[in-house]
Amino acid sequence: MQKCELTGKGKQYGNNVSFSQRHTKRVWKPNLQSKTVTINGKRVSMKLSTQAIRTLKKKNLLA
Repeated sequence: MQKCELTGKGKQYGNNVSFSQRHTKRVWKPNLQSKTVTINGKRVSMKLSTQAIRTLKKKNLLA
């Protein structure tokens, strides 16, 4: 499933709009990466969005 395990960010739905203004359905998927995070001394593998990884690095929570 395309969902960040930390932030809950998931798929977004919308339309492709062509030059002739035809609307066709499309999906934007989040950029998920597998990362190993240490929580309470235990190593846990999680699927995180790249924005969540940036935030964790900024707060010095991701080594």
